[in-house]
Amino acid sequence: MRSASLQIHLGFKLATAALAVAGSVVLLMALTRLIPGDPATVILGSRATPEAVATLNARIGLDKPLIERVFTFFGRLASGDLGEDVFNGRPVLSLVLNALPNTAALAVASMLCAVALGLPLALFSARWPGGKTDRMVAFLSVGFISTPSFVVSVFLLMVFSVHLRWFPVLGAGESGNLGDQIWHLVLPTAALAAGWVGYIARLLRSSLLEVLGENHVRTLRAYGVSQTKIMMKYALKPAILPTLAVLGMGFGELLGGAVFAEVIFNRPGLGSLIYDAIRTRNYPVVQGGVFVIVMLYVLTNLIADLSQSLIDPRERARLTSGQGH
Repeated sequence: MRSASLQIHLGFKLATAALAVAGSVVLLMALTRLIPGDPATVILGSRATPEAVATLNARIGLDKPLIERVFTFFGRLASGDLGEDVFNGRPVLSLVLNALPNTAALAVASMLCAVALGLPLALFSARWPGGKTDRMVAFLSVGFISTPSFVVSVFLLMVFSVHLRWFPVLGAGESGNLGDQIWHLVLPTAALAAGWVGYIARLLRSSLLEVLGENHVRTLRAYGVSQTKIMMKYALKPAILPTLAVLGMGFGELLGGAVFAEVIFNRPGLGSLIYDAIRTRNYPVVQGGVFVIVMLYVLTNLIADLSQSLIDPRERARLTSGQGH
């Protein structure tokens, strides 16, 4: 019974993830029909002959109905084919794999930075709820959350790169020079992490206060256990569990938010690749890049959801008792 319940739960999550990916592909291809202008005319120029336009449309697949394009896309995907770049004929998969490490490094660094800053803010805020520290953290958190990452990106670029000249203005650093690459990563990481610092701090603070109000914590206080020890040893672990699912969702959103940071800081990555492809109506590259981002978003959410189910004793007990998903 326990094994069957876990299998049902896993199957449900995998089916949901597959539907999300398929729906995203259908929506993306439908949206390409709504973009003003004929892609072939934009690519070939206004003087292109009707025959050349028809040939390029057939090559991209825009001459086919939407449902046929979707099945063709997934059919090619089964063999690892995401299509070809319209301009140079390079495989889209190769372009995406070359750009992915820079975007992944930016997303991972941003999430680590957000956790490293959000965790102590939450602890200080929950340690003295209602006090000056709590109000200050709340003010900072709301400010971080409400400020768009592209605004933070422009601000950091103008202040720390252009005015103070502490950090490089553009690029991802010299290839093979790890120190230079990390130095180029600082400002984009700070810009992307800012909003999630506040979000993690507020979420974890709420979870900590909920745990600190439970009966077993009151018992620990009655036995003279210090508040700091209670928070670090007994409250932090159960309080951080609800944050796991949010971190999975946050990593996926950071991949999407990297588009703005990569464009503003002129970093090579998936964001820049997709942005340039949209400008030039290079639809195979757009579809391949967005598909990979969607896959990573769904995968990280799935891993976070399953990890929470396995780590959280209450969720694990519910699953193993045969109560389904």
